[in-house]
Amino acid sequence: MDIAIRSGYVVPVDGAPIDGGTVLVVDGRIAAVGPDAEVEVPDGVRTVDAAGRWVLPGFVEAHGHIGVHEEGEGWAGNDTNEMTDPNGARMRALDAINPADVGFGDALAGGVTSAVIKPGSGNPIGGQTVAVKCWGRTVDDMLVRQPVSVKSALGENPKRVYGDKKTLPSTRQGVAAVIRDAFTQAQDYRARKAHAEEEGKPFERDLTSETLLRVLDGSLPWCQHSHRADDIATAMRLADEFGYRLVINHATEGHLLADDIARRDIPVITGPLFTTRSKVELRERTLANPGILDRAGVKVAITTDHPVVPINFLVHQVTLSVKEGLDRDRALATITTNPAEILGLDDRVGALRPGLDGDVVIWSGDPLDVMSRALTVFVEGREVYSYDTGTGRGEVLDAFYREAR
Repeated sequence: MDIAIRSGYVVPVDGAPIDGGTVLVVDGRIAAVGPDAEVEVPDGVRTVDAAGRWVLPGFVEAHGHIGVHEEGEGWAGNDTNEMTDPNGARMRALDAINPADVGFGDALAGGVTSAVIKPGSGNPIGGQTVAVKCWGRTVDDMLVRQPVSVKSALGENPKRVYGDKKTLPSTRQGVAAVIRDAFTQAQDYRARKAHAEEEGKPFERDLTSETLLRVLDGSLPWCQHSHRADDIATAMRLADEFGYRLVINHATEGHLLADDIARRDIPVITGPLFTTRSKVELRERTLANPGILDRAGVKVAITTDHPVVPINFLVHQVTLSVKEGLDRDRALATITTNPAEILGLDDRVGALRPGLDGDVVIWSGDPLDVMSRALTVFVEGREVYSYDTGTGRGEVLDAFYREAR
């Protein structure tokens, strides 16, 4: 899809804003970004006048369950946790996503064009995460990258799930043991596989261990659900033992260990921030957390953990984090460049830069102003959402191309 968005206040995020700028998208990718006078628009390219508007990259939700935990569908639409096996490394969120989930439309209305969808936190090892665009007919059409990381959980959730079943793990030490056992078994599997290959003998593949080997060799990061400071410390201890790339998810008490997290150069995906303190491990929840981590030198992304917080409120969490101390100049990075870099998606999304996907959002004003709204959303140059200021209604393009009935 080819389009030129002209005369807007262009905020690339990874560069200085351009007042009176053009974003040119050709064949679904950003071809040029610059002042109107410096960007040549080819003949025949659709032009959109963004004068008086802000133009930004689509936001990136770094940790959510959109499509696997469908809204308003009860058990029939909840495929978030396969809580029958503590080690679900072989499982893929990709296989459970329903693009018809109404949450995808909400995402677009909130300027979110990409989401990393993860299994839930009911298991010590939940499974493989996937990055998708928030518009499409099938998840295969929407795919950005698979897998992106492997999801794991410490703390209350897995010990509650399996404790209720009177089986391992029912304590924090049991949860850590399951994870440690899984990596040890993967290391043993690697040795047996290498020996079989040397001997030229057949070898029975184990998709669980194969996945964990990708974590051990550094090709997949380990997204570790951990809220309390002691669970964050356990996450770092396990990462030290096995040498994998750790990404701390949630980090509700991350502000208590910000210096240690920064010293180890561990990125954090923090949130959800619009919640009550509904369980013990959330009692230290504070909107000041992102700012404290950022000032300590931690690379921070902010998440809604949709549907815990509606995904269209992603930018509002950033606004209130700024109110509580997050640096205004770095705030938008927490939902654009930072999540893209943390999860290895920065070659596709997260900024307005030539070569990246043409995911562009025209805002009525500064998106950190709660009165601003996304007016037009483009995914890879295709207009997929528009807001009619006359009727006060937003409309998502039907991905199935159905005629009106």
